[in-house]
Amino acid sequence: MKPQYIALVVALLANAFANILIKSGMKSKEIGLSDPLTALKQIITNPLVIAGVGLFALNIVAYSYVLSKIQLSIAYPIMTSVGFLIVVGFSVFALKEQVSLVQVIGIVMIVTGVVLVAGKLD
Repeated sequence: MKPQYIALVVALLANAFANILIKSGMKSKEIGLSDPLTALKQIITNPLVIAGVGLFALNIVAYSYVLSKIQLSIAYPIMTSVGFLIVVGFSVFALKEQVSLVQVIGIVMIVTGVVLVAGKLD
């Protein structure tokens, strides 16, 4: 496998799991904006949020490399849509969130789109 495709996988996994970690870290926190400094302290001292931010940093490094090798019109749709699928899957199975029939139809359409866009990879 070409290095840019490995980097694309790293970027999309880092992005998806960064969102999952931040959501998991904030799930049990009641953040109020009436006291912004306390809210900021709760956020920046949360280990899951810190790990999520670290994964976002990894995402930026890997995705920057990807963009130096792959067209943006191909890389971005793949990264965002596959990341979306990972997040939805985690949300349904781990966080027990509900997905409606309309959302399932949308997910099928996204998968179809990813297959069509990924077909342009060389």
